[in-house]
Amino acid sequence: MFAKGQTVIQWMEQLAPKHLAVPDDRIGLQLGSLQKDITHVLVALDVTNEVVDEAIRIGANLIIAHHAIIFRPVKSLSTDTPMGKLYEKLIKHDIAVYISHTNLDVAEGGINDWMAEALGIESKEALEDVHTDQLYKLAVFVPRTHHEQVLQAILEAGAGSIGQYNKCSFSTEGTGTFVPGEGTQPFIGSQGQLERVEEMRIETVVPQSLRGKVIQAMLKAHPYEEVAYDLYAMDLKGRTLGLGRLGPLRESKTLGELVEVVKAQLNVPHVRVVGDLNKRIKKAAVLGGSGSRYVLTARFKGADVIVTGDIDYHTAHDALMAGMCIIDPGHNTEKIMKPKTADWLRGRLADQRYETQVTASEVDTEVFRFL
Repeated sequence: MFAKGQTVIQWMEQLAPKHLAVPDDRIGLQLGSLQKDITHVLVALDVTNEVVDEAIRIGANLIIAHHAIIFRPVKSLSTDTPMGKLYEKLIKHDIAVYISHTNLDVAEGGINDWMAEALGIESKEALEDVHTDQLYKLAVFVPRTHHEQVLQAILEAGAGSIGQYNKCSFSTEGTGTFVPGEGTQPFIGSQGQLERVEEMRIETVVPQSLRGKVIQAMLKAHPYEEVAYDLYAMDLKGRTLGLGRLGPLRESKTLGELVEVVKAQLNVPHVRVVGDLNKRIKKAAVLGGSGSRYVLTARFKGADVIVTGDIDYHTAHDALMAGMCIIDPGHNTEKIMKPKTADWLRGRLADQRYETQVTASEVDTEVFRFL
């Protein structure tokens, strides 16, 4: 059995939730339909003619890409233009295109984490905060006999995280009263009679991103026909996620030694470098894509070097004067997302025994050539 398009995207959005994207980012379904069986997914960095030809060749009917194919509002769709011809080819072969951009950058276990891990950056923090999860207090009343069952269901669904502590909760004993009304089928008691039940009040915290999942798990595990629970916003802040990553290197290196690590781990033949190659690097920042405006932010946060693409001439001079090193391996290093995303999706689909295949694109979409 093949997975439906919406099912594939639900898995994708577990990896990179859409709410993590920066404002006005062009993400989501950009072309085609998800109302169909997906036989083969092609994961690509960019959607070019060569990538579309690859999708056609392997029989893929969904491309999940990092960079959008529609950046600006389309005023007309002429198939005489290069982009018009590309859209036409996709439509004629019934290939949908879904974009996961800054949400995949920001996500835990996304592009910037993959790049940081490849370079040996530990204790990672974001360069720029983008999203803070609102925390909610959940309080639910459950008969003592089902306390452990409901508590475990809530915690396994993701509730109870406070900082670096997980599965935090508090339970108190009490007596619950209720009168089952006409037409009810009470788990305990009889219609029209006041019941007193030994109950437990379970309290825990729930991040907004997991609120629906936790409530669903709680209701499924709870024995009552009507579940009494409270859910209200808290001042306590939850997990904060953002663009880029920053932290100490697993082993300090000279700038020259780190250059070789970048070239090997990010699979690039050449890099541009700002700074003394003999300088000792202890703390590093990384940001996939274009990172010029984050160079001095990284310096302010204590980084000795930032690894990022698309550095302009004047930013390089400013960094040099500030004593900040830069390694620019290019924008295309985000290609690390192709095998990583494909592996993640492949595992989730296999767990559900779907026959849908997932392939990482083998097309090199690097637009620059180094001579």
